[in-house]
Amino acid sequence: MEKILDFIIENKFFSSGSVVGVGVSGGSDSMALLHFLNANKFKLDIDVVAINVIHGTREADEAEAIFVEDYCRENRIRFYKFRVEAGILAKQKGMGLEEACRETRYGVFESLKKRGLVDYVCLAHHQRDQAETILMHILRGSGIKGASGMEYVRDNFYVRPLLDMPKDELMRYVYENDIQYLEDETNSDNTITRNMIRNVVMPELRKVWQNVDATLCNFGKTCKEDDQVIRSMINFDAVLYNDDMVKVPLTYFVYGNSHIFRLLDDCLAKLGVIQNFERKHLIMILDLAKSGENGAKINLPNNVDVYKEYEYITITHKKPKVELNVEWDFKIGTIKFGDYGKLSVKRAKSPELQAGFLLVDLDQIPNGAVWRVRKEGDYIEKFGGGSRKLKSYLNDKKVPARIRDYLPVLALGNEVLAVAGVDISEHLKVTESTKNFGLIKYDMQNWV
Repeated sequence: MEKILDFIIENKFFSSGSVVGVGVSGGSDSMALLHFLNANKFKLDIDVVAINVIHGTREADEAEAIFVEDYCRENRIRFYKFRVEAGILAKQKGMGLEEACRETRYGVFESLKKRGLVDYVCLAHHQRDQAETILMHILRGSGIKGASGMEYVRDNFYVRPLLDMPKDELMRYVYENDIQYLEDETNSDNTITRNMIRNVVMPELRKVWQNVDATLCNFGKTCKEDDQVIRSMINFDAVLYNDDMVKVPLTYFVYGNSHIFRLLDDCLAKLGVIQNFERKHLIMILDLAKSGENGAKINLPNNVDVYKEYEYITITHKKPKVELNVEWDFKIGTIKFGDYGKLSVKRAKSPELQAGFLLVDLDQIPNGAVWRVRKEGDYIEKFGGGSRKLKSYLNDKKVPARIRDYLPVLALGNEVLAVAGVDISEHLKVTESTKNFGLIKYDMQNWV
């Protein structure tokens, strides 16, 4: 393990004085990593804490947590224990149990990061894990990025210092240091894809190629180097990002697949989506960009929706359903519009228009006008004159189809007087005789 220690120091995986969390299940790998980092914490100038996540999927979860907690108490290691319901998440999102466990586990790590309780999280993946991951990605149709395997450091937060360590060397460390550990009974369940690769495929390959683990890992490193060179030649500056959405200009889709697939990989990673995407999904996005109609939509894994919207391909997480048949009376003040946004109306002393607001004549708003979502048969008298069906009007305004149902409209019957965040009708315009000015603003949750 001296090589691992030197490797960590040489690559400056941890900053001095940082708190390093270790994901510990109670198995041999994670217990070895916890022991190693704790034994070398003064040399690395770090504080080590253990993190155990009870996924709620096995009866043994609780016993394993108690085992890790007892070890931490005996060795004076700070211990964090969390309970999650991976099974419920799997049903809600229609994902596999293994994937749901991973998502909930990483959710715990991210929460610790946000709360400032850890500076890094260390994971005990070793050479065999890396080889299995690379082979699985290749078999699933991943490109060079997937074939590169796991990174030593991701997002300057997740650290895998054992990636180059053979499993037999890791187990030698376990035995030499008399490290106790527990076996996960699900590791023998070959209906789980990774277990089938680990327990059936890789042992057969080792019979023919003794060094197959190292060979696959070296192949992954070569893929990573090649991928970095290609990425360095691509300019992604025109891509628009926010917390919940990525917009890719359609002009980018004239590039070759090698370029555009890397761009899409980066876009999905920006949304926190790094699992279950294969080449076939990237081809679906490419086909949408090149031949899909404006407003067309495709659904992808991990609750990702992709739209073709005028000059962009928009990639976003699936949105909550619109609340129908809900109305709010027009009033001065703030309205929480479902789970989608906040609508505010305030008085103004002058007809000076403010950025992001719609200016209206409050006296022209008729009794009975309400805020609601759009309905079939809605129409609007355009500002400047001319009546249009609301759908055609929103097309003219180039309002993306994915957000139209989430925009509050001020209406009396089927006549729309204003579309929050877009425009007002001719009936509400301010004139020289206007005495009461109003400002309307709609703050949507970063969906536009």
